[in-house]
Amino acid sequence: MRRRQQGILTGMPFMANIAPRTFVDDLDRKLYLAKPPKRIVSLAPSITEMLFAIGLDEEIVGVTDFCNYPPAALAKPKVAYSQPNLESLIVLEPQLVLAPPSFLRADLLAKLEQLKIPTFVLESKTVEGIFGHIQLLGRMVGRAPEANAYTAEMRKNVTALTKRVEGRPRPTLLYVLNSEPLITVGPGSFIHHLIELAGGRNAAERANAPYPRLTMEEVLTQNPDILLFPVGEYEGIPQTEQDRWKRWDTLRAVQNGKLFQINSDVLNRPGPRVIEGLRHLVKILHPDVDLEDSVQKPSP
Repeated sequence: MRRRQQGILTGMPFMANIAPRTFVDDLDRKLYLAKPPKRIVSLAPSITEMLFAIGLDEEIVGVTDFCNYPPAALAKPKVAYSQPNLESLIVLEPQLVLAPPSFLRADLLAKLEQLKIPTFVLESKTVEGIFGHIQLLGRMVGRAPEANAYTAEMRKNVTALTKRVEGRPRPTLLYVLNSEPLITVGPGSFIHHLIELAGGRNAAERANAPYPRLTMEEVLTQNPDILLFPVGEYEGIPQTEQDRWKRWDTLRAVQNGKLFQINSDVLNRPGPRVIEGLRHLVKILHPDVDLEDSVQKPSP
């Protein structure tokens, strides 16, 4: 195994001659990096997309089985997904592991710390939080100018889209993440934030969790104007389950035929394609809004 480059690990006292850069992750853990890491493992599709968006490629040495975008991610070595394989991680000799809290087991995190493999946890709860993470990653990997330019363009796109729906009535939307049990998005999730930015009202806006369970009684009380279902290769609601919603014929969404689908990769990932997700939501909530030239794709 190759010897790890000195100065890439977390702040050691004998490294005082190197000015370390300190970063704080979303678990309030401090990480010290003296220089940008050159071997990075991403444990989330959204993080993989962020890294590619700011111009990385060769530095990404490992990704999850579900990292399918951009196409270059498909060629990267895989380290599984919700239960990353420690041996596979070690073989890749990462100088930085990036992960969401939901897919990083406490025992794995402890083992990585024991092996002095820097691990940084990211969890976006708002759209602005996604932008902040892209900029943070840019500083960590030595691509700050690229990350700042990319997020500046993303913010322009958000402003352009939200202006299109200013002052309009806000239809109520229920996003069905899972049917049985019924799970949706609530305050504290970036998708809830996206629904509001798109000029909608989340049917679960009063929930006390980011991804709450709802009863059908609660859904019938909210009586959403729109039902939205994720579909995709890895996660989504099967068509048969979507069709079962039609039996609730007192719902406005069912009465008016407002049952829609959206690519789960686009909406469920807190990454660069969140702008595309926002655009789809605007079109679903306000189909008469002209979205021509409302979104410019940021350049890495």
